[in-house]
Parts: sequence; C-alpha cells; structure tokens
Amino acid sequence: MNESLGSRLAHAIAAKDAAALRDLLADDVDFKGLTPGRLWEGTGPDAVVETVLGSWFEESDTIERVIDVEDGTDVADTARVSYRFDLTNADGAFVAEQQAYYRGGERIEHLRVLCSGFRSR
Repeated sequence: MNESLGSRLAHAIAAKDAAALRDLLADDVDFKGLTPGRLWEGTGPDAVVETVLGSWFEESDTIERVIDVEDGTDVADTARVSYRFDLTNADGAFVAEQQAYYRGGERIEHLRVLCSGFRSR
C-alpha cells in the first residue's frame, strides 16, 4: 500500500528531512501556516522548508517519535492529515500537534498547517 502525501509529509517533518519535504511539494506550492502568535506564508518548497524546519522545529529540537498520524478524511477536494510528535530541547520535554490540509496530485500544490505549539508533557 502506498503511503499518502499527508503521511509522507508528517514523517518528512519528523525526520527533519529537507530533501524529502521538498520532493513532496510542487514548485509553486501555496503555503500558509498558523502557530501560536504568528501567521506564516510562502510560495515554493524553499519557503516551506525554511519555515517548518528552520523556524518551527529548530536544530536544537529533537523530534523523538511520531505519536500518531491520522489521514484519509477528505474535505471535498482537500485532504487532511493530523500528526503529533514527542520532542525535547534544552527547555524540556514537549508534545506538538499539527493539522494539515492540502491539495495536489503527485505533489502538494496547496498547503495549510495549524500547529498547537510546543506543549509541556
């Protein structure tokens, strides 16, 4: 069975694999993300990788494991995936959850992500 784009997205982020993340995204992907206190926007794979792997999850953040990935529930022409990570950094142990809505065929062309932020565990 082929893994969905959403599941592949969650695992690429968890692995902090910039190349795998770029490969999932169309050249003109339209991206918006919402984290506690900030709206992020960009066009193209580099903007997504820079935001998600450079700002949301910094080098010092260790994503220990993917707790859960739930996908397969579409909203009309838009797919949805939710995923949760256990992570640690110098400030302690945390959990973070994201909900992503995306459209595309072979690659993600439209991506909206809502992040819970790092919550103490």
